[in-house]
Amino acid sequence: MKKFIKGISLLVMVIIVAGIFAGCSQSTSKGEESGQESSDTRNYPTKPITVVVPAGAGGDTDANARLLGKYLEKELGQQVVISNVTGAGGTVGANEVLDADPDGYTALFFHNSLLLNRIMGLTQDSYDSFKLAGISLLDQGNTFMVSADSKFKDLKEMVEFARDNPAEVSIATEVGGFTHLQLLALQKDQGIELNIVDVGGAAEKVTALLGGHVDIVPTSLGLVKSYVESGDMRSLGIMASDRVDLMPDIPTFVEQGVNSEFEKFFFFGFNPDTPDEIVEAFSKAVENVVNDEAYVKEAEKFLVTPTFINPDEAFDYMKQTEEKYIEINKE
Repeated sequence: MKKFIKGISLLVMVIIVAGIFAGCSQSTSKGEESGQESSDTRNYPTKPITVVVPAGAGGDTDANARLLGKYLEKELGQQVVISNVTGAGGTVGANEVLDADPDGYTALFFHNSLLLNRIMGLTQDSYDSFKLAGISLLDQGNTFMVSADSKFKDLKEMVEFARDNPAEVSIATEVGGFTHLQLLALQKDQGIELNIVDVGGAAEKVTALLGGHVDIVPTSLGLVKSYVESGDMRSLGIMASDRVDLMPDIPTFVEQGVNSEFEKFFFFGFNPDTPDEIVEAFSKAVENVVNDEAYVKEAEKFLVTPTFINPDEAFDYMKQTEEKYIEINKE
């Protein structure tokens, strides 16, 4: 009997000791795992970063993303890969980022259209669905372009003609996109009716104008700068509140009696579960690029203004912009 009790006691001691070692092993393993995660966060990035651009190649979004990417590579020490993901007004690309691992290696680069997609009912997601890394630049050169031989010499002439000839002035857009909202606002402000033609993205709109398929194309002046210089296109004005130093000879819509002001912003965003430290590191890199004189000089060739707005201020700015768009859409 004594031998039996002694054997049981020995077995219990073995189980207890084994449990202690197992607990220590698990604690060590968790500690190592946590330490590894912490280390990965501190050392971010350690591999290439994919920047999803929800627009096709050849447009202003793509051009700005690639230029920023070139300078971000120097700041981050890793390759920045631009991935053009088109479809559904940008929602396909936006969803790709939301569905990606929240590890900071898949970022969104987009603009105002993200806000419009929710307003137009294309998606439930918008700027507040992402963890913002800030706004990197502003485009105050949103314009209406006509061909060199257009009968419209300025915006006022076009508006007067459209008022006398409803739905005869054809103007290209991407329905539900940023330029579409500009057209709705113009029609409301001037009491006119335009023939709005859905031709697709930025590159398709330019093609439509050059091919004589439409009378006017709303676009970014920087995107068609070469056509202006060659004499193939003319601008009817820009939708900035005041004249812009980068384009001092171009009158504003406001100067011509049209109450239409639209500023395009470009921002970076991540999956909302991405660690704050990673987003902060990326955001700081963007800020450094925006303050790089070499980058600014190159960006200004596109007639855009590099402007860093930090994540918190960007959130408030985009919220106010969304409220403005909601009112325009209601009207």
